[in-house]
Amino acid sequence: MNFSPGLSRRLQGFLLLITLNAGFAACAPQKLETAVLSIERAGLSPVEITVEVARTEEERAKGLMHRKELPDGKGMIFIFDRDQQLSFWMKNTVIPLSIAFIASDGRIIEIKDMQPLDLNSVKSSRSVRYALETPQGWFGQTGIKPGDMVKVDHL
Repeated sequence: MNFSPGLSRRLQGFLLLITLNAGFAACAPQKLETAVLSIERAGLSPVEITVEVARTEEERAKGLMHRKELPDGKGMIFIFDRDQQLSFWMKNTVIPLSIAFIASDGRIIEIKDMQPLDLNSVKSSRSVRYALETPQGWFGQTGIKPGDMVKVDHL
């Protein structure tokens, strides 16, 4: 089939536009479900945090990669189907983060800091059901520590 030079250029331009749009869609931020979690602190009033919810393997694998910022009071909760020892790294993640490993009953087991772009694994010391990532230092600034309870019953 032969095309006139004008039609061929228009067709090439159209195909290029489709290809670019597909590429931009692949890089677009994922739209995740959001939730507000309440964290009960011993002897203090609860603290709320708005989180994106990562439920699927794909959502959990991408996590907070390629984000330029994460404001205080925001985070991401990773939900797993069963208790297991969890392991996280900071591939393609430029925001310094803190991570809380949380048992199935909502109890924070431990909190660790993670450095941007660090490919070393940060592991939970025991089997847990959830992990909550926040801007680094947010847990300390809000007085949240291991033993505090995250309301996870509505997730």
